[in-house]
Amino acid sequence: MNIITGRIWKFGDNIDTDLIIPARYLNTSDPHELAKHVMEDADPEFPKKVRPGDIIVAGYNFGSGSSREHAPIALKAAGVAAVIAKSFARIFYRNSFNMGLPIFELLETDEFNEGDLIKIDLDKGIIHNVDTGKEYKFASIPPFMQELIAAGGLINYAKEILKENNEQL
Repeated sequence: MNIITGRIWKFGDNIDTDLIIPARYLNTSDPHELAKHVMEDADPEFPKKVRPGDIIVAGYNFGSGSSREHAPIALKAAGVAAVIAKSFARIFYRNSFNMGLPIFELLETDEFNEGDLIKIDLDKGIIHNVDTGKEYKFASIPPFMQELIAAGGLINYAKEILKENNEQL
């Protein structure tokens, strides 16, 4: 059973990639360095407060702006287990799956409170708010995208395929 459990951090609409990881830190691609600055322009204390397994819940158009892969890398390296938003910029959506960061579209994000404990059941397509007892259905993630998440991203997925093919030769 694929379940993600974590506490919520709330953000609003139009959280662009400059808010996720400011351009001034793009002189490195080291995930641990990027994690030190993730979301700091939206919440200066976020990099110090976020814990492994935490989940970001946001409004419309999460990940808009520049098509930098650094944004999902920084979130994942900071320990963010998933992002739930009303909608995502398409390039961020694809970059997230390529980096192995699960993201979910859900219109009812206003019903969540910062600090709520939630469980995301990937198999059933349900988000359960443990604090309120409410459940929400999200659009299922296509099987190939689930494989990317399970592998930890596109690079790891490709490595697994190459390894399997070499073993068969």
